[in-house]
Amino acid sequence: MNLHLKNPIVFFDLETTGTNVVFDRIVEISYLKIYPNGKEECKTFRVNPMIPIPAGATAVHHISDEDVKDCPTFKEIGKEIANDIKGCDLAGFNSNRFDIPLLAEEFLRHGIDIDLSNRKMVDVQVIFHKMEQRTLSAAYQYYCGKELEGAHGAQADTLATYEVLKSQLDRYSDVLENDIDFLADFSRQTRNVDFAGRIVYNDKNEEVFNFGKYKDVPVREVLRKDPGYYAWIMQGDFALNTKQVLTRIRLSTQNTLF
Repeated sequence: MNLHLKNPIVFFDLETTGTNVVFDRIVEISYLKIYPNGKEECKTFRVNPMIPIPAGATAVHHISDEDVKDCPTFKEIGKEIANDIKGCDLAGFNSNRFDIPLLAEEFLRHGIDIDLSNRKMVDVQVIFHKMEQRTLSAAYQYYCGKELEGAHGAQADTLATYEVLKSQLDRYSDVLENDIDFLADFSRQTRNVDFAGRIVYNDKNEEVFNFGKYKDVPVREVLRKDPGYYAWIMQGDFALNTKQVLTRIRLSTQNTLF
């Protein structure tokens, strides 16, 4: 089943130096852009992360320091990527919890101006786990009837994720709607305010903290009662996007006092 699209959608996958959104870096990115008319464009970049790639990460994606030593840095290719995904919805496998937050962090780290906050985000892994509880390779075998060759390579994983979503639409046509708004909502686990999910919306549509001693407490209330908490987060090992969102809320809270 082909996707019904209002906007272009970009399926993408990252290979990285690790799994920490704050500290780790991209070593490979591949993205497949699908237009409403069915046109497809695919790009893959190897990236010099400017930090050593741990042996454990290389064991997973088989990309070493030697492989990327002459590759461009994210700063050198980030504007091209931002331009390619501008105005597009986004999709991936575990993308809402990892790939999108890390990609947003790289853009912010290098001062590349792109707003991802209003995009529809479809996480194929969440759909799969709600339906079957497996991995991407198993999902590819289960839905598409094929072995995933080149697993943990960004391009192979990106193309497989796109195929899996189309097969999910066929298999679960009685549950899933071929509509990106529906799929983004269905694959959402929390209503995140920031990409890392440190701040989320509650059922009253209030921004609340999603961790720590103020979990489930409205952010604006915490900022009024404990202004030092803002400073603690800004000085801590939190994602740049989380700090950016918290600062925006803080400024809007201050403005309502005048």
